[in-house]
Amino acid sequence: QVQLVESGGGLVQAGGSLRLSCAASGRTFSLYHMGWFRQAPGKGREFVAAIRWSEGTTTYADSVKGRFTISRDNANNTMSLQMNSLKPEDTGVYYCGATDRFRSPSSFLGAYDYWGQGTQVTVSS
Repeated sequence: QVQLVESGGGLVQAGGSLRLSCAASGRTFSLYHMGWFRQAPGKGREFVAAIRWSEGTTTYADSVKGRFTISRDNANNTMSLQMNSLKPEDTGVYYCGATDRFRSPSSFLGAYDYWGQGTQVTVSS
C-alpha cells in the first residue's frame, strides 16, 4: 500500500557529503515511521536513522549522530538523509523503510512493512 523509491547514492571521498532521498507514494496519509537502514558486504542490515512522520521526531544510530541528518517533506511525501563527514565505514547499500502503523521502535528492522530497492553508497579513502 506504500511504494518507496530511493535515489542519490554514489561514490564520494572520505570527508565528503551525499544526500539521499526516498519518495513515498500510495497510502502516505497513514505513514507512521520512515527510516534508513544500510547493509555492508557480509554484514546484516543495520539501523541508521528514522523519523516519526507526523511529529518529525528523529532517532539516530550512535555511529552517525552529529554527521547525518534525517528530514521529511510532508507536501512531497519525501524523506531525505543528508550525510556529511562521510567515512569508509559508511559504505553500503542504503534502504528506505516505511510503516503505516506502530509495530516496534523505529530502530528495529521489524518495525517496517515496506522497503525500497536500495541505493549504493561508496566512500573511498
